[in-house]
Amino acid sequence: MRRTDFHFDLPDALIARYPASERSGSRLLHLAGTTGAVVDRQFRDLPRLLRPGDLLVFNDTRVIPARLFGHKRESGGRVEIMLERLTGARTAIVQLRASKSARPGMVIALAGDRVLTVIERDGDFWRVEFDGDAHEIFDRHGEMPLPPYVARATEVEDRERYQTVYAREPGAVAAPTAGLHFDEPMLQECRSAGAAFAYVTLHIGAGTFQPVRVDDVEEHRMHSEWCVVPAATCAAVTAARGRGGRVIAIGTTAVRSLESAATSGQLAPYSAETQLFITPGCRFRVVDALVTNFHLPESTLLMLVSAFASREQVLAAYRHAVAQQYRFFSYGDAMFVEPDPAALDRGGTA
Repeated sequence: MRRTDFHFDLPDALIARYPASERSGSRLLHLAGTTGAVVDRQFRDLPRLLRPGDLLVFNDTRVIPARLFGHKRESGGRVEIMLERLTGARTAIVQLRASKSARPGMVIALAGDRVLTVIERDGDFWRVEFDGDAHEIFDRHGEMPLPPYVARATEVEDRERYQTVYAREPGAVAAPTAGLHFDEPMLQECRSAGAAFAYVTLHIGAGTFQPVRVDDVEEHRMHSEWCVVPAATCAAVTAARGRGGRVIAIGTTAVRSLESAATSGQLAPYSAETQLFITPGCRFRVVDALVTNFHLPESTLLMLVSAFASREQVLAAYRHAVAQQYRFFSYGDAMFVEPDPAALDRGGTA
């Protein structure tokens, strides 16, 4: 597979730079992986697509206000710090953006008379140490880390809208955006439709926005993210299977979490880093349906969706979405994707 096999043309005007006026007020494109047929719906139609006994699996990660600004203590030059992930009470891996490259030992002054010291390079990132509790510093002085394609300054409402209503485990620097469409009334409607809920935690890192730079997809090195699939969620999957329900992942991060926990062939509790890279040809052991937003051209997330419902069908659905002027990316519209049966492997989760 080539990276360009996952290209599509997207007019800039279709990139959503602000959320819909209501969380559940977006559109929903329904893609049937068995046939490739698409149906234009509203997100509020989702409960009618559910069946009694279905299990919705949400990623309950909470977005940290992960963008800080400071200046170099020596020169006064401005520095932007973008958190990749916390690695300890005072340590983190970050992106540093400045007019001149960072170097080990460099001290950066922050708001609140705090400082961080650059320790060493780590690939495209830097390891740094703060002079206080890192989480507290980000929470008090950071901005919400809107994706680069939003191309606007962070506003006050982003603190709420770039966060799911069920977020509870701090650690992400990007939102699990399929979950942004759910408000409390929508969650209640899903329950009333007979769906049960379960949760995983995958702390999305800034690496999620890193492009695939190699032409041969198999040569891409996937970024690492912390993932937890608790025993209660594994039990909920088993119970859903027993009652004939489907496991519906709310977002690609829920997919990667569940499938990471089943890489041994059997779904089991999981708490570890994951670098799982799902591409066409992979077979899904756990997930039966997927709610997801529209993703960037040539991205790993688009490749994941293309593994679930075939590349040809997914790209055809994207062309339809462009023609019908759906809103794209984090603050955009959503898809409900049912799989190509050839993509499923049920040997280890029954």
